[in-house]
Amino acid sequence: MNSPSDILVDVDDVKFNYGGREVLKGLSLKIPRGKVVAILGASGCGKSTLLRLIGGQEKPEQGSIRVDGELVQELDTDALYQLRRKMGMMFQAGGLFTDLSVYDNIAFPLRENSDLSEDMIRSMILMKLQVVGLRGARKLMPSELSGGMARRVALARAIVHDPMLAMYDEPFAGLDPISLNVIADLIRRLNDALGTTSIIVTYDVSESLKLVDYLYVIADGVVVGEGTPEEMLASDNPVVSQFVHSEPDGPIPFHYPAQPIGEQLGLK
Repeated sequence: MNSPSDILVDVDDVKFNYGGREVLKGLSLKIPRGKVVAILGASGCGKSTLLRLIGGQEKPEQGSIRVDGELVQELDTDALYQLRRKMGMMFQAGGLFTDLSVYDNIAFPLRENSDLSEDMIRSMILMKLQVVGLRGARKLMPSELSGGMARRVALARAIVHDPMLAMYDEPFAGLDPISLNVIADLIRRLNDALGTTSIIVTYDVSESLKLVDYLYVIADGVVVGEGTPEEMLASDNPVVSQFVHSEPDGPIPFHYPAQPIGEQLGLK
């Protein structure tokens, strides 16, 4: 897709399991610098796990993960923290601190990870809140925010320090159509304005196709399809086609693997 120097995140043949359940089974993908890339897949396919691996919260059983040329799983604690300071994360449920105001939530990573003065921190927060349309809400507590407002605060916190890499875990989940479009537009505009690289983990196909430069589809622990939005819409891969066209029937199962229900109920 790009030359090696253009690749910010390189995931190569990664395997990972939870308690013996293999989640990733040799997954490989590359995230180019400056682009917005979506990682799509059904719930439970390992999308959020992949973000944890990229951020160094988990280590793979096999394979390698490089971010900006650094082998993440081999970094010591200090080096890993230094790398994380170049990343921004928007958590699946927002992850706002309930006892801190909007202003202090966004200030938290700057106060923890920099020596900036409070005047400089204030300017950075107000600029990011202006971008997400919530400068007037800076004194509110998370309990006073709507779902869409909370997501916008989480977005401002994720990018307040102009990160090299921004990761968004299900940023559209539970949003009304207006809030969803606002968040999607903000992610795109902020990525381009800041020169950031963005990874969006989601199952929202329609919004991703309008927003991103490139997509990966994960199923059964591996990448089953990749390409531009146009290429994915035209794909004849049955797994990709089922997912991007939201078809109920196809190779992606609805049921988690289990013994036949008749056997489990003791029926013959």
